[in-house]
Amino acid sequence: MAHVTLIGNLRQYTGDVTEFEIDAGTIRQLLRKLGEKFPELAPHLEEGLAVAIDGQIYQDALLEPISPDSEVHILPQIAGG
Repeated sequence: MAHVTLIGNLRQYTGDVTEFEIDAGTIRQLLRKLGEKFPELAPHLEEGLAVAIDGQIYQDALLEPISPDSEVHILPQIAGG
C-alpha cells in the first residue's frame, strides 16, 4: 500500500490524522478512498490539489499511476508565477 501524507490544512477534516496507508492504483482511486474514509474531506479533494508521487509533483493528474510502495503527498495546488 502507498504511504500517503496530507500537507496543509486538510488535516482539519481527518481529526488531525495526516498519514495513511492506502491501496490505490491511481490518484483518482486514492482521492475516492480518502473521501469515503473521511466524508468531510471529500469536497476539498475535488478542489485544486497538487499531488507528489515519489518526489514528482503533478497537478490535475487523476489517472497518474501509484505503485504499492509509493510515497504520496497531497498538498494545496501550486500556482505558477
